[in-house]
Amino acid sequence: MIQSMTGYGKRVIDYGGQKISVEIKSLNSKGIDLNLRLPNAYKSMEIEWRKRISDRLVRGKIDAGIYVEKTGAAPSAQVQTSVVTQYMEQLGALAPGAAPQELLAMALRLPDTLTQSQYEADEAELAQVQQLIEGALDDLVGFRSAEGQVLAEEFGMRIGIIRDLLHQVTAMDPERVQGVKTRLEKGLAALQTEVDQNRFEQELIYYIEKYDIAEEKLRLGNHLDYFEATMNNESDCGKKLGFITQEIGREINTTGSKANYAPMQQLVVQMKDELEKIKEQLLNAL
Repeated sequence: MIQSMTGYGKRVIDYGGQKISVEIKSLNSKGIDLNLRLPNAYKSMEIEWRKRISDRLVRGKIDAGIYVEKTGAAPSAQVQTSVVTQYMEQLGALAPGAAPQELLAMALRLPDTLTQSQYEADEAELAQVQQLIEGALDDLVGFRSAEGQVLAEEFGMRIGIIRDLLHQVTAMDPERVQGVKTRLEKGLAALQTEVDQNRFEQELIYYIEKYDIAEEKLRLGNHLDYFEATMNNESDCGKKLGFITQEIGREINTTGSKANYAPMQQLVVQMKDELEKIKEQLLNAL
């Protein structure tokens, strides 16, 4: 079944004194265009997670983010005791009468007395984030499927309209052929001269064959069937449907050029209009 490239998924969990959330958004694009943002603690998994997201979503402009918010108390810096002690000794030598509290306050303002601890995620946390990513991808794919159902209904309606117009073209064809014959007869009558009947029949056959649209009608009907079968039975078929619409357009154009009959050409214009609406919507099909 056809899917849309538009989708959204989000999962959140409280883990180890922090709130971890994964958010993934998708829009239409000719290929896969993935922008992944994640904290430094998860950088070791970036390549693996990029591949997983790309494999699941196949195509689209993807914006994925992993966010961590601290919810519990955790020391973010450590005091370098040996450095502070050396500073206090040196300051005490310069100001012998200074109180220890004053020396400590001055020492803590000097460089390298505090170090920021680098947080590293363990395997258990990475596994939790992996599950969040899978859950967000599931949500996004579900969103895409729901949007794809709307697209499928739209395409089905448009293909049905084109098929009805094709039936009208088929029903009108004998009238069109008779019109060609009548025009030729009137033209010959206006010449007011005797005409070889055999030659006239030959010319009539030539014009009828020249403007014959039987093959175009057959191929157009087959392309419409192929479009519906592909849409209903294959996944990730947006590009393939695009190729099929090109073939549909080619048969419609050829029918219009051969018609040489105003009422039929009007039907062809309506077919083209419906086909253009399908092409516009196909830009968002996966």
